[in-house]
Amino acid sequence: MSNLINWYTAVLKNYTGFTGRARRAEFWWFTLANLIISIIISIIVNILVGVTGVLAFSFLSTIYSLAVFCPTIAVGIRRMHDIGRKGWWILVPLYNLYLWSIDSEPGENLYGPNPKGN
Repeated sequence: MSNLINWYTAVLKNYTGFTGRARRAEFWWFTLANLIISIIISIIVNILVGVTGVLAFSFLSTIYSLAVFCPTIAVGIRRMHDIGRKGWWILVPLYNLYLWSIDSEPGENLYGPNPKGN
């Protein structure tokens, strides 16, 4: 659990970092944390709407989505850099699943040193 929190907060702290590289672990732990938090927020919103009947509580999901929008884009771009691709590759949805899953490019590349230390 501490890994999840550490990776999540590391990405949030580097929310404007569109340069450099991000390891697979950094990207996937952040993605998992986002998924878990989104599910929890959805459950809370559904409970609040069910109890009160006020649909206005759905703004909580929107606020969270807006809060993590920039960090999500930044870590996605840094992940593309880690495998030697330009950040624009995040705009190709299905191919990203493959790209996000492959290992880091060994050694230093155009975007900086390997974050794994290889």
